[in-house]
Amino acid sequence: MCIVWERDPITANEVIECLRARKRVWHPNTARTLLARLVQKKALAYQSQGRAYEYRALVSEKECIAQASESFLTRFFDGSLKPMFAHFVKRQHLSQSELAELRSLLDEVDNNPSKPKKK
Repeated sequence: MCIVWERDPITANEVIECLRARKRVWHPNTARTLLARLVQKKALAYQSQGRAYEYRALVSEKECIAQASESFLTRFFDGSLKPMFAHFVKRQHLSQSELAELRSLLDEVDNNPSKPKKK
């Protein structure tokens, strides 16, 4: 999807060339199968351009990240943000500046009265 978002619209052959340029080894049929599945899932649309298909994103990167994040949170942490957050903070070696940035983000959310707080 990242390649499609960057180059929208893009053909399957262009996707394959971009993957090769990024040193990602994908068989062309695998890439085409993935594009077809993304069309079935309504993440992409396509239009015939002669013998090639031109693909366009139907979902934004932001929407996709939000959906994937929610799915991950539900599948691995039963929808609870606190254990997920604790897991990543403990497992990652965060710098002092990264920790300060996280504290600032939490303070910002805590001081925002328009957002309902989860218990």
